[in-house]
Amino acid sequence: MSKGFWLIIAAVVVVFGGILLFKDDEAKAPTNGSAASNHVVGDNAKGVTLIEYGDFQCFFCAQYMPIVEQVKEKYKADIAFQFRNLPLVQNHKNAFASSRAAEAASLQNKYWEMYAILFQNQSAWGESNDPLSIFEQYASQLGLNVEQFKTDFASSKVNDTINADIEEFKKTKEQIKTPTFFLDGKKIEPKSLEEFSTLIDQAIAAKSGQQ
Repeated sequence: MSKGFWLIIAAVVVVFGGILLFKDDEAKAPTNGSAASNHVVGDNAKGVTLIEYGDFQCFFCAQYMPIVEQVKEKYKADIAFQFRNLPLVQNHKNAFASSRAAEAASLQNKYWEMYAILFQNQSAWGESNDPLSIFEQYASQLGLNVEQFKTDFASSKVNDTINADIEEFKKTKEQIKTPTFFLDGKKIEPKSLEEFSTLIDQAIAAKSGQQ
């Protein structure tokens, strides 16, 4: 990606960083002791975990996705990659709804497929006044039971999972922004495959006692 692109990212983060709050009606504490999501890929032979907290409507998360996909492919045997919800609903009107769509798809074992469609088609649903109808089309494309998808989309189970992810992020005490990455619990800010690779290689070496 160009240097200009990253300069734009830096400028926007400065303007918006730290002021992203959650709506009370969507982000109350989860009920019934709900657990955070557990969407993980990778064989994790080296015992290293990379977590991304992201927002499906976040422009920067979508820009990062191709890099993240390269990281997942390069290190698929060595690490575990996990994506957790951090919908920034004050800035992105369909952020929480898109997380609902992904979690609803997960209940039919199609989380990563919905994850990809949402990021790849962000411009199609991001500002829609009826995002659910678009998400239903995606569910149909993925071969999901659409009626079950709609039921799960509206369920407290899905809502609580998303809010549990938000609560997990708050425990980190980090500034609320997306995407935010943690490598074995330590916040990292890579901007390229090369920077991800350097940090992951260091974590693998440290885990194996080579450092």
